[in-house]
Amino acid sequence: MAKKKTTTLPYSREQYLSWYESMLLQRRFEEQAGTQFGKGIRGFFHVYIGQEAVSAGICSATRLTDPIITAYRDHGLALARGMSANECMAELFGKATGCSKGKGGSMHFFSKEHYFFGGHGIVGAQIPMGAGIAFAEKYKGTDNLCICMFGDGAARQGALYETFNMAMLWKLPVIFICENNQYAMGTSVERTSNVTDLAKIGLAFEMPSESVDGMNPESVHEAVSRAAEHCRAGKGPVFLEIETYRYRGHSVSDPGLYRTKEEVAAYRQKDPLNAIKNKIVEAAWLTEAEIETLDDRIMQTIKDSIHFAEESPFPDDTELYHDTYAEADYPFLME
Repeated sequence: MAKKKTTTLPYSREQYLSWYESMLLQRRFEEQAGTQFGKGIRGFFHVYIGQEAVSAGICSATRLTDPIITAYRDHGLALARGMSANECMAELFGKATGCSKGKGGSMHFFSKEHYFFGGHGIVGAQIPMGAGIAFAEKYKGTDNLCICMFGDGAARQGALYETFNMAMLWKLPVIFICENNQYAMGTSVERTSNVTDLAKIGLAFEMPSESVDGMNPESVHEAVSRAAEHCRAGKGPVFLEIETYRYRGHSVSDPGLYRTKEEVAAYRQKDPLNAIKNKIVEAAWLTEAEIETLDDRIMQTIKDSIHFAEESPFPDDTELYHDTYAEADYPFLME
């Protein structure tokens, strides 16, 4: 039998396997969570299918102690950050064992342990909050940076322009990342802006900016690594427009009729999960059988998380009064 042909790749076997496992976990979680919608899962529900290379590349290029904040399409990013399938699925079910104690639901994941600051339902609201988190890191004298993520629709919000100005003025350690999946709900970028190259937005503030291919984790990892080095050197923020694509509708209620079948099929050919899988097989790092075993293991993890969520209790009514205000002691107010 002929020896299997291998290929030279820019990163190690461990890195590619880490990316693939993270992306596969995200994909299977979203697929299985989707089947639970209307059963144990209710409310708003936005899946990350198709965008997994973005979260995988971001998390491999940054530290766990780098705070991260995003919009409502947050499940995949939370899993990539290391949050467990159990706590994420339980939150979707509105259970007390969820990452936000069942009070946040799909759009408001949170984890202090993983420096994950949400999950925000108001379009663009997390952008000034991300700058605020970066300001706190600079004020405390750490060399952490904040990853502040938003979609192409949020790039139209006035708060973005105010925040970009302040972040540059104060040289805040923040990487602003626009996940440009081409559509704000059902409206294409071309219909909402004369500027379709969104990376140019940052140039108005003399902010280092670039467009990145978001359909593979390598390019995302490299761009975020460069941006992180810039921020940690005290040079201020960076803006990355990461071009990606969501294979499902804006939410589960969206049939996606504003897109042609041909467009979706073309992007399906660029599926980041399949691309990484093919590279791993071509490099002879895993066989098809070993990949199938990995998939089975991850599927079992997701099935276990559904069982965990189903068996978990709902929050007690008294939880309405908890986590609303921060408890603090300000002696100077008592003088």
